[in-house]
Amino acid sequence: MSEREKILERIREALRNRAEPPHGDSLDTTAAGHAHPLKQSREWLPSVGSGIEAQLRMFASNAADLKAAFSLIGGREELTGRLMELRDAEAWKKVGSHKGELTGVACSALGLPVQYTDSGYEAQALESCDAGITECDALVAQTGSVLLTSVSAGGRALSVLPPHHVVIARVAQMVPDLPEAFALLRRKYEKNYPSFISFVTGPSRTGDIERILVLGAHGPKKLTIFCLQD
Repeated sequence: MSEREKILERIREALRNRAEPPHGDSLDTTAAGHAHPLKQSREWLPSVGSGIEAQLRMFASNAADLKAAFSLIGGREELTGRLMELRDAEAWKKVGSHKGELTGVACSALGLPVQYTDSGYEAQALESCDAGITECDALVAQTGSVLLTSVSAGGRALSVLPPHHVVIARVAQMVPDLPEAFALLRRKYEKNYPSFISFVTGPSRTGDIERILVLGAHGPKKLTIFCLQD
């Protein structure tokens, strides 16, 4: 048997073994009665404490390790105040955003020109924004990640092109771990998944050149996350 035939035979053998689907109605077992892959993954993923307070502490710690700024915000008045501090400190002239309840509050308070992404726009116009302000689907305590989709975050480019990405979320959007984040996506979008789904884990970074960490090489240089407690 030639090497080519050996490879093809291994492929045929692999195809004869039916794989279990990576999802189901329950995280306990699959339809075939086996332990669910997402439940199994919890055995090797970092453990998460029970309760929202423990999850908030873990998210804050992970975000700090990732060089993202995370703040718990008492209410909308405090939120607008913190945003205006950022505006003044970084001399923002224009921001990008999308139509949403929390982003609407933010953009109204800033008093700056806003490039909205809900309808047609030019990439250069979005690139000229000093910050991109978005909402999100969830915050993942286990990894310090922000779960975004094109539905929740104003399309594909808003969280990528401006140099400072500002996320506004609520405490109720905190999920403990990655399995629960994927379960949330299934519940929310199973019948019509968005074209863009991303886990944003800190600002853009690379260490390709002599293993020196550089922020902002392929996307935003800064990531700020405001989490409202109300």
